[in-house]
Amino acid sequence: MATRTIIIDHGSGFLKAGLSGFNEPQMVFPSIVNYIPCRENPGPSYARRRVSLGIDICRPDTFSYPIHRGRVLNWEGVEHIWSFVLEKHRLQNEDSPVMITEFPQREPADRQKTLEIMFELLDVPSILLADQLEMSLYSSGLLTGVVVDSGYSLTRVQPFHLGCPLWSSAKVLEFGGQDLSAYLFKSLFKEDYNLHNLFQLDTVTTTQMTKCYVPQNLGEALDFYQSLPKGSDENNAYHLPDGTPVELTPMQRLAPEMFFSPEVFDLQGPSISQAVLDSIKTCEVSMHPLLLSHLMACGGNSLYPGFTKRLYGLIADHFSSIKTTMWVGSNRNFSVWLGASVVAHLSTYKSKWMTKEEYDESFKL
Repeated sequence: MATRTIIIDHGSGFLKAGLSGFNEPQMVFPSIVNYIPCRENPGPSYARRRVSLGIDICRPDTFSYPIHRGRVLNWEGVEHIWSFVLEKHRLQNEDSPVMITEFPQREPADRQKTLEIMFELLDVPSILLADQLEMSLYSSGLLTGVVVDSGYSLTRVQPFHLGCPLWSSAKVLEFGGQDLSAYLFKSLFKEDYNLHNLFQLDTVTTTQMTKCYVPQNLGEALDFYQSLPKGSDENNAYHLPDGTPVELTPMQRLAPEMFFSPEVFDLQGPSISQAVLDSIKTCEVSMHPLLLSHLMACGGNSLYPGFTKRLYGLIADHFSSIKTTMWVGSNRNFSVWLGASVVAHLSTYKSKWMTKEEYDESFKL
């Protein structure tokens, strides 16, 4: 792998892409496609449309996420996004190999479809399909530890020992950032909420990014807000289209509490902290000290203020007799991509790459 590798980390919510060797991906955008009418195709209604990237402000009701909870629902949309990424990066790196990160639970048919698109439609010279959580671990320079990844649609916990995943201890929770968004949509806009309304979408996104945080104690945080005079916190508000300010409720600001107390939000458990505890407990007792000394939090939800501190406190309190250390990187929302950037040029992974010739011999009918 002498040339730089094009790395694509395609999550349910966002796609991160770029060339290996950099400290962060050069492209980060929502994993969203939309469909617009196609005048050139007068065929049946389902065919009279063409796929486009992102949200069309003229037709905001047509956008969707092609990947949901780690499962590909729309391969046409995925292919369009990958084609866009490769077109941009191939301008100066025409013959670059491609690394795609994938969900650990991906079905064999999905892997086959990925290879088909890359080799037959996008004509890549070689490809490596890499486990997302394994890449996250490598981004920290570790070979042993527990990766806690909480993203847009999934929260996953995976212990590793000397680079090998302990599959029997893996935990996957089907909730993440999109569930927090759904709560804010319904809470802020009541019965008028619309997931495709651009004003509502912007309000929810801004609230999540600038107002929300994880309290260290939910009861104490609620008591604090209830003791504040109404309107005393200027930052605790959003504005309607006509400029009217609306004050956020305490639970709206504390919405990321759902990751630690899902039952409060009528979500099925367990919480993230409980999933981590359950995962570690299924490992051999002799491994607990080593695993607890290498806890790694990553994914977009780990960026919420208070998230890593709350998680660390709950784990450390439970294993009070064992020293617990949490590894928290500043670019932990890009940890999968960063780990892949490191692995792309490791000679130890050379045998895992598949070339176009090998694909033609083994897979193509």
